[in-house]
Amino acid sequence: MNGPRPVTLDEWEAAARNVLPPGIFDYVAGGSGAEQTLADNEAAFARSRIWPRVLRRSGSPEPRTEILDTPLSFPVVVGPWAFQQEVHPDGEQATARATAAVGTAMCVSSTVLGQVEDIAAAGDILWWQLYLWRDRDATAALLRRAHAAGYRAVVWTVDVPALGLRHRDTRNGFQLPVGPAGTPQEFDPNISWDDLAWIREQVPGVPILVKGVLRPDDAQAAIEHGADGIVVSNHGGRQLDRAAATLDALPGVVAAVDGRVPVLLDGGVRHGVDVLIAMALGAAAVMVARPAAWGLAVEGEAGVEAVLGFLRDGFVNAMANAGCRTVADIDAGLLQP
Repeated sequence: MNGPRPVTLDEWEAAARNVLPPGIFDYVAGGSGAEQTLADNEAAFARSRIWPRVLRRSGSPEPRTEILDTPLSFPVVVGPWAFQQEVHPDGEQATARATAAVGTAMCVSSTVLGQVEDIAAAGDILWWQLYLWRDRDATAALLRRAHAAGYRAVVWTVDVPALGLRHRDTRNGFQLPVGPAGTPQEFDPNISWDDLAWIREQVPGVPILVKGVLRPDDAQAAIEHGADGIVVSNHGGRQLDRAAATLDALPGVVAAVDGRVPVLLDGGVRHGVDVLIAMALGAAAVMVARPAAWGLAVEGEAGVEAVLGFLRDGFVNAMANAGCRTVADIDAGLLQP
């Protein structure tokens, strides 16, 4: 890499643009439609303001937390993103090693197919992202493989009844080998809440999170159908353009859940202080994907560690300066009315 090592995530993204083929960079970076939701995810954090508390003995805060009985070194999980070997030859295994070194979880995309066990051997705290395919037998077989390999949770992605119109990919001629109609792993476009019971039959005893919820009534339905957690997500702005920013949707979902299950958020997290803001609004943790992609592209495993370290250092600094000694001290009172 030429020049100084990146520090901020914007710098890591710029460095990744310099090393990735344009089509791969746009696949990772891009959103759907006019990319309004993509921009809104970050803008929602940018307009939030913190109301710090002082004189709270917060100079050495403790960022550790626990999600679904799993301890994490800090409340940032690497979210699922596909085709990581297109970004770096070591792909998902490098990301798994990095998250293990940092002490947090990685949610592995179900597009890896042949690497389920190899990634499990490389990582530590791993969750399995699930798309329901039209071929339910193949879906069940992959789920059982992930379960046997030791993945600790299933994250069911529910916001892809049809692939979003990603104009960057169209211009570049980038086509997904998994998901669209006609592929062997074609996503089922007609999934419903009833499918949650079927998923649980395949992986008994494994926590199931529903990813892609933006509405309070959907959050309520998720709990009624037995979900163990919810991820407030608009697919990183890659599905329905003009969908609500995740930070704007978070308070309504948190209110509907009322503490019954953990609520996570993804989309737009670019600084450690963003993690604090999301938690002040009720998130138990956040997920990041593009930041990990930029680190992986530039420096492989070390790059993923570096971007997670940037977020962790920023979160710890924000905790200290906001008057929070532990994550339990983070609450809605920290946000300016």
